[in-house]
Amino acid sequence: MMNVPELLPARRRLTVKIVGLLMAFMVLALCAVGSTLLLSWQLEGGSAAINDAGSLRMRSYRVLELVSRARMTEDAKQLQQRIATEISVIDAIFRTLHAGDPIRPLFVPGTEPVLKQLAVTYDTWRSQIRPALIADDLSLPQLRDQIERFVEHIDNEVHLIEHENSRRTTFLRASQMGLIALGVASTVCVIYLMFLIIIRPVNRLQSGIQAMANGDLGVRVPVESQDEFGQLTDGFNQMAARLQDVYSTLERRVEEKTLSLAEKNRELESLYEMTTFLNRPGSVEELCRGFLQRVMRIFSADGGMVRVADPANSNLHVVIHEGLSKELVGQEHCLNIGDCLCGEAARDGVSAIHDMRKVQLSNRDINCKKDGFVTVSIFQVMSRHQPIGQFNLHFRQPYAFSPQEIQLLETVGQHLGVAIDNRRMAARERELAISRERNLMAQGLHDSIAQGLTFLNLQAQVLEEGIKRHDWAEVSDTMPLIRAGIQESYEDVRELLLNFRTKLGQETLQDAIRITLEKFQRQTGVITDFLQDGFGAPLPPEHQLQLLFIVQEALSNIRKHAKAQHVTVQLNDAQDLELIIHDDGCGFDPDVVKAKGESHVGLSIMRERAQRIGALLELNTRLGQGVTWRVWLSREQRMAA
Repeated sequence: MMNVPELLPARRRLTVKIVGLLMAFMVLALCAVGSTLLLSWQLEGGSAAINDAGSLRMRSYRVLELVSRARMTEDAKQLQQRIATEISVIDAIFRTLHAGDPIRPLFVPGTEPVLKQLAVTYDTWRSQIRPALIADDLSLPQLRDQIERFVEHIDNEVHLIEHENSRRTTFLRASQMGLIALGVASTVCVIYLMFLIIIRPVNRLQSGIQAMANGDLGVRVPVESQDEFGQLTDGFNQMAARLQDVYSTLERRVEEKTLSLAEKNRELESLYEMTTFLNRPGSVEELCRGFLQRVMRIFSADGGMVRVADPANSNLHVVIHEGLSKELVGQEHCLNIGDCLCGEAARDGVSAIHDMRKVQLSNRDINCKKDGFVTVSIFQVMSRHQPIGQFNLHFRQPYAFSPQEIQLLETVGQHLGVAIDNRRMAARERELAISRERNLMAQGLHDSIAQGLTFLNLQAQVLEEGIKRHDWAEVSDTMPLIRAGIQESYEDVRELLLNFRTKLGQETLQDAIRITLEKFQRQTGVITDFLQDGFGAPLPPEHQLQLLFIVQEALSNIRKHAKAQHVTVQLNDAQDLELIIHDDGCGFDPDVVKAKGESHVGLSIMRERAQRIGALLELNTRLGQGVTWRVWLSREQRMAA
C-alpha cells in the first residue's frame, strides 16, 4: 500500500502559490483601475469647474445689461432685485469654486497657477465689481471696463483649468495604455507561471501515464517540486513501482488463484454431489455407505468408518466401514463415548486429526497402527447443532488437511446428519401414521363388528339354552336373529374393507364424494344429493382423503342408526372450506352422546380425522329432526396442494 504523504508546509503548497499570484495580480489591477477612476473623477470635476467659471462671464454681462436698463428706467425696483439675485449667484459660484462639490463632482485643479488666478479673479470681484454694483457709483463706461477686465481674469482661469484638464487627460490616456500593457503583461506572466506550476507537471504526469498505458511499467517521473504536484508525482512513481512488482508476479498470482478456484470448484462439485446423493431415498445404511465411498474417493483415503451415537447408552455403533480390518472393526464396533481418540472427540463434539506416529497409544487403540494407518481423522455428524455420530478417514501415508478441506468435511458431516435425522423422522412419521390407522381400524372394528359379535354371542347362548331345553319355539325365534346379526356383521366387514382400501386416484374430492354417495344409494336405497359451491385451491391428497373418510363414516352411522330417507352432502369450496352432511333420520339426543364421551367410537373417529387436517367438526341434532355434520377448514389452516 502506498504511503500517504504528510501535508506540506503552507509556503510550499501549490494553493499558496496560486493564491499569492492571483492576489498580486488583483492588487495591481485594483491600483491601476483606482488611479484611472481617480483621474476620471478629477477630470469630471474640472469640467464642472470650467462650466461654472464660464458661467461667470455670462452672468457678468447679464449684470452689466441689467444695470444699463435700470439707469435708463425710472421704476427700476424689479431690475434691482434681479441684479441682487445675480450678485448672490456669482458669490455662490465663487464659494463652490473655492470649496468644491464632491457630489456633482466639481473641483478646481489644485495647481498653483490655477489657484492663484482664481484668487485674483475673486479679489477683483470682491474688491471692485461687487462694491461698484451695490453702490452704483460708477458710470456705465467705467463699469463696462471693469467688467471687461473681470471677464479677462475669468478667461484666464478657464484657460488654466482647461490646460490642467488637458494634461490630466493625457495622463489618463497614458494610464489606460499602461493598464492595457499591464493586463497583457500580467496575463502573459500568469500563463507562464501557470505553465510552470500546473501545465508542465500535468504534461509530465500525462506522458508517464501514457507510457504506462503502452506497457512501460518502468517509467518514472522526476519530482521537481515539494508542492501538491510533487506529492502527486511521488505517488505516481510509487504506484508505477507497485504495478511493476504486481505485474512481475502476476503469472504466479494467476496460477495461485487458478489453483484456489479449481479447489473451490472441486469442493462445490463434491458438496453438490454429496447433497444430491443424500436427498435420494434409501435406508440409513445405504445412505452412510454411499456417503463414505464418495468422501473416501474425494480425499483418496485408504479406509473409513461411519458411527452413529446412542445417547441412551453413551456409546457409538459402527454402521458402515471400508478398508478396515475385521480386528479393528470388531474392537471398535461398539465404542463407549470418552474411550480412545474417537470417543474423546465424540464426547467433546469436535473434529480431530491425529498423526498416529506422535500419539501415545494404549492397548485398545493399537489396532489403528496395526492396520498401518498413519493419519486418522475424526469428523462429527451434526444435526440441529447436536452431534449424532461421527465418520473417520484413515490414511496409510501422512495427510495434511487444509482449512478448506476441514471446512468441507465438517459441512458434509452436517448434511449427512440432517439426512439421517430426516430419515429417522420420516420413519417415525410412518410408524405414527400406521399407528393412527391401526387405532382407527380398532375403533371401527369395536364400533361395528365387535358389537355385532357380542350380539351374536348372546344369541348363540340363548340358542344353546333353547336346544338343551328342547324349546324349539325359542330356537326358531333365535335363528333369524343370528342370521340377521351375521348379515349385518358381514356388511360391516365389507364397509370397513371398502373404507380402509379407499384412496384417491385421478378423480377429485368432489368426484370421490359423488361416487361414494352413488354406492351408498345403491346399497341402502336412501336418496342422496351432492351440492357444490365454488372451486377453491386444490387440497393436498391427505386432506382430501381425510374429508372422504369423514363422509364415509357419517354415511356408515346413517346406515346403522338414522333410518333416513334422504341424505344431502354440500361442499362449499372458497377461501374457507365447508363440508355439510345432513340426513332426515330420527336423530338423537346430544346430551346422551355427550354423556357417552369417547365411548362413541364413530364420533371420535370423525373428530380425530378432522383434527389431523386442522379442521373443526360440529354436530347439530335433535330427536326426530335428523343429524347435520359440519366440517369447517379455515383459510389459515388450509394448505394448497
